[in-house]
Amino acid sequence: MYRSGAVMAWNVFKFCTALRGLGSIMILLVLGIVGVSYYAVVITNYGPGLAAGGLDSLLAFVVLVLFHCLLVMLLWSYFSVVFTDPGGVPPNWRPAVDEERGDSDPLTGTEFPADSENGRVRFCRKCNQLKPPRCHHCSVCGRCILKMDHHCVWVVNCVGALNYKYFLLFLFYTFLETTLVTLSLLPHFIAFFSDGDIPGTPGSLATTFLAFVLNLAFALSVMGFLIMHISLVTANTTTIEAYEKKTTPKWRYDLGRKRNFEQVFGMDKKYWFIPAYSEEDLRRIPALQGLEYPSKPDLDAQEF
Repeated sequence: MYRSGAVMAWNVFKFCTALRGLGSIMILLVLGIVGVSYYAVVITNYGPGLAAGGLDSLLAFVVLVLFHCLLVMLLWSYFSVVFTDPGGVPPNWRPAVDEERGDSDPLTGTEFPADSENGRVRFCRKCNQLKPPRCHHCSVCGRCILKMDHHCVWVVNCVGALNYKYFLLFLFYTFLETTLVTLSLLPHFIAFFSDGDIPGTPGSLATTFLAFVLNLAFALSVMGFLIMHISLVTANTTTIEAYEKKTTPKWRYDLGRKRNFEQVFGMDKKYWFIPAYSEEDLRRIPALQGLEYPSKPDLDAQEF
């Protein structure tokens, strides 16, 4: 029985390692869905509608402007997640000594303690290195990730401290874009089931039908993920931390909704909806660097 469990665990890690090979395939799949939607909305339906005149031209213009603006933000956010390192542990990283409390070096006089939030130091046996607070090891990436949320096959990358905001913006703009495409193609989708003649070639009609179904499915699924991550941001926790049931009323990193939001999106409102941070936010909010996180003073005091 034990041997069977060991084999099962080994197969799971082998599967995680195999996910690295999905890189170009998943990116091409995302671009393929974008291409189908672009062809259905711009080339087939609303592009030609600009020449119709009257309210039809105005509607086509509004749809096309919104579609392209959201598409630019979606792709900008997506590739920011793909190409931004989520954050790794710096070489020879050691926790800082808290001089205000008079704490001594937490490495002195004891072996590395267990992996717990109350432990002074955590150690990763796979990476053979110390782990900063809220850091977890990713079996797919094969390294420790700062404030790891999860490994996402759609972005072919881990979602962590340095790209979590970009991932949330990707979800946000994907939801808006897919909702726009779904609503704009809804009249054409309904026309499939009418008795009248439908303009267009069989290929364009099939593309419109496919784009509507894909975007409706993605809008509904992304909405669920977006709601979940909004709740995580307001509680200043991650998917892994929520799974580990650490989001109790005494969760030490819950600083209130406003400050929790700023720990992810920064304080500069001009940067809230773009995948970037101001230099001032990067300097004054340590959590954006992924190594230090403010916590409730009363809970810190209870640990000693």
